[in-house]
Amino acid sequence: MDILIVEDELEIAQLIQLSLEKEGFSCRISRDGINALRMFQEQPPDLIILDLMIPGLDGLEVCARIRQKPGAKDPYILMLTAKGEEIDRVIGLSTGADDYMVKPFSPRELVARVRALLRRSLRQGGQNQVYRTQNFIVDVEQRTASRQKNSQELEILDLTTLEFNLLSTFVSNPGRVWNRSQLIDKLWGDNFFGDERVVDTHVARLRKKIEPDLAHPSFIKTVVGVGYKFEDAPVV
Repeated sequence: MDILIVEDELEIAQLIQLSLEKEGFSCRISRDGINALRMFQEQPPDLIILDLMIPGLDGLEVCARIRQKPGAKDPYILMLTAKGEEIDRVIGLSTGADDYMVKPFSPRELVARVRALLRRSLRQGGQNQVYRTQNFIVDVEQRTASRQKNSQELEILDLTTLEFNLLSTFVSNPGRVWNRSQLIDKLWGDNFFGDERVVDTHVARLRKKIEPDLAHPSFIKTVVGVGYKFEDAPVV
């Protein structure tokens, strides 16, 4: 697994690198946001450890740009910051980060978080499963999702990792009502640290990509006071 460390403090970056390479990971270091984007484009990593306060472009901007154009890989992003306020965590996760750690942190905990993130791809993609509904096909192993554009044509959906996992969760159980805690467990697992409202942000982003009419969603319905459910007839 290839990991890109984006951290301007060299001692911290080298400590992270040493800790991860001891566990068998391959690591590269960037000390500013502009160079990090260049390295990402040249060789997309499996995971990015991204400091929030870096020169050039800050971590939020780097995260947002990667999520807008994920390329060949849509990597997991673990955001680092010296700030501990809850609002910063919410902003970071809403921008597209998958997890969040506050400095100072223990290298052991960092390695555990990295392993937990990378296990998600195995958990989500390690099964030969294709979910089909009347309007959607989600291939979990191939990590592809498409929507029936008309009776003759399928539209390939351009989804981030989180959006894909969210859609596959919905499509796997049409009609099931999910509360925010259940969706957090499916998407982030036990290592989630933040506000449950971040789920609403990712649902809104997914709706923009799959709903014909955002004002009147056809597929992802809000269940007031509970959460969300996906409505589309399953194809047996």
